[in-house]
Amino acid sequence: MVLPEVVLEELDNKKKDVNYEIRANVRWIARFLDELRKQGSLYQAVALPNGGELRVEMNCLEEIELPQSWAQFKTDNRILAVARGLQKHNRPVIIVTKDIFLRIKADVLGIQAQDYRNEQVEFDIDEQYTGWAEEIVPDGLLDELYASGSIAWDKNMLVNKFILLKSDINEQKTALARYDQRRLNLLRDTKPDFYNFKLNLLQKFAREALRDDNIPLVTIMGATGSGKTLLGLGVGLEKTLDESVYRRMLICRPSVTMGEDIGFLPGDEKDKIAPYMRPIYDNLEQLIHSRAEREEHEKELDSKISYLFMSRKVVTEAIAYLQGRSIVGQYILIDEAQNLTPKQAKGIITRAGEGTKIVLVGDPEQINNPFLDSRTNGLSWAVEKMKGSALHAHITLTETKRSPLAMEAGKLMK
Repeated sequence: MVLPEVVLEELDNKKKDVNYEIRANVRWIARFLDELRKQGSLYQAVALPNGGELRVEMNCLEEIELPQSWAQFKTDNRILAVARGLQKHNRPVIIVTKDIFLRIKADVLGIQAQDYRNEQVEFDIDEQYTGWAEEIVPDGLLDELYASGSIAWDKNMLVNKFILLKSDINEQKTALARYDQRRLNLLRDTKPDFYNFKLNLLQKFAREALRDDNIPLVTIMGATGSGKTLLGLGVGLEKTLDESVYRRMLICRPSVTMGEDIGFLPGDEKDKIAPYMRPIYDNLEQLIHSRAEREEHEKELDSKISYLFMSRKVVTEAIAYLQGRSIVGQYILIDEAQNLTPKQAKGIITRAGEGTKIVLVGDPEQINNPFLDSRTNGLSWAVEKMKGSALHAHITLTETKRSPLAMEAGKLMK
């Protein structure tokens, strides 16, 4: 493995980055290289613990010609100069980078380049685990399921997979079930308390997973308008306010710039995270408004929402504040989880203490982090790593409901 010297300069420039994870990674790399340096010269090459060798290579600027229009001292071009210099010694060279434009420029120069795939999950986004399936079954099996609430099921499936069962003689006769330990357990409708819109099939599956206190990790994917955040918030309010299963609902939402340390932003903690939480406030207002209409107390809407935060039944925090904590007895909702890195997703999930439920919701097709994609984001990674665990359930929502204007704009403004 060859590390161009300019990469060390780039790392040094990131020591005080606003992103906590970047700063932590830079410190780890510095310590790792320092330990290698004690074993020998990095200029000559030092053996790595898992095999192979690592050495630092100078930039080869004097002896390597690049296209004249390329700025000689730009970091990407200095990395390419190192690769071309190594090629001159008739050695096969592969550049490994998350930078798409660097991979393109390498291809122009005839240098093989690859994406860093260590954190990729092996699937195409259209083939990712959806968390449910449809099965045609004998008519009598449905009668048995409705009568007993649970039946034996000899098909091998992932635990907590949801099933839409249809009669083989009447497709209008159906049942909803969840697979668990070679059994199908009937799902029975319960009336939502904090939203009065009719749930579609997949929303019913998602709500069942959210309401089950024996499933501490729930992941929900869906496009804008699929109801994923409303479902997560609605069940969180039910479980926190009405049933007192959890002490509070803790809501986090990655910033658009992905992991900004809010200490760099002006104001107190509330002021710093408020811009990133506005969509959450809008959804809470919609939920409380829905209930207020039924209670005929719509005029108290603002005071109801204020009470949730003043009583700390609902708390909003920055992702960075979850670092190093063990959170007990709380319902944690992570919105826009597709903007998490796998490391962040793992860090959040492993923060769950006794009696805590973690809900990750997001859309892998709407990623703002330039270094993440549908395969490498924390939400997709968590789904693929945790599927089949009795402690996890997943649903991908496919139906969306938007205003007439939003739908019309979507058609005309492509």
